[in-house]
Amino acid sequence: MTDGTNSPGAPLAPVNSPGAPLAPVNSPGASLAPVNSPGASLAPVNSPGASLAPVFAPRYPVSVGSDFTTAPFGQTPSQTVGPYLHIGLPWADGPDVVPAGSDGVIDVTVTIVDGNRTPVTDAMIETWQADAVGRFEHPDDPRGPAVAVPEGLRGFGRAVADASGTAVVHTVKPGALPAEDDLVEAPHIDLGIFARGMLERLVTRIYFPDEEDANAADPVLSSLNGKERAKLIAHRTTSGYHLDVVLQDSDPNGDETPFFEL
Repeated sequence: MTDGTNSPGAPLAPVNSPGAPLAPVNSPGASLAPVNSPGASLAPVNSPGASLAPVFAPRYPVSVGSDFTTAPFGQTPSQTVGPYLHIGLPWADGPDVVPAGSDGVIDVTVTIVDGNRTPVTDAMIETWQADAVGRFEHPDDPRGPAVAVPEGLRGFGRAVADASGTAVVHTVKPGALPAEDDLVEAPHIDLGIFARGMLERLVTRIYFPDEEDANAADPVLSSLNGKERAKLIAHRTTSGYHLDVVLQDSDPNGDETPFFEL
């Protein structure tokens, strides 16, 4: 045969364009009628001047000669944590907010369940708190720099949930904090929650049951009704404190944990 598949110059009729000629790949000037568009031309691969509109626009400007160390990257798209958090998010010492053996160490556990009250076993929590006297070892603390109490306190914790949906951090109970208008915030731990199906983290707080007077004066707790306020107050355990978090509830007056709008 003189018009076989590999025979140079063999005619080939593209879809929806009977009898139209098609030059082989890499043949200059080849034309191709795309599906449902008879007669349209498309510059072949490696043909100077060929253009193809990207399906998705880049999230940051692309500069010739840039690499990942110099390119002006934009915001990364939000993603669910799902099963991928174990690839690189957990730290070996992530749950250890204070060094082992520090005075006053407690275990703070958080159990996370979904709207069906099923434990969320692929959840991850992050915690942030002041030290035992209500200070931050950071230059942005308006009261000035101070050595953390106990020394070595990191303030930040990260832990993943187990098969029961429970994550634990090892820390100390924080002190009270000054707030606006000369108010005082009761001792608390800020809690961030990441889990499957959530594009943004949820943020709430952990308050302590043995701080009744401070809790009564806390500006955040004071803004909630009694039922909602109770959902943010942990209960005592043999080694520290525990808080149950319910991610959602179809009943607006149900068990869903109050979350902060940031």
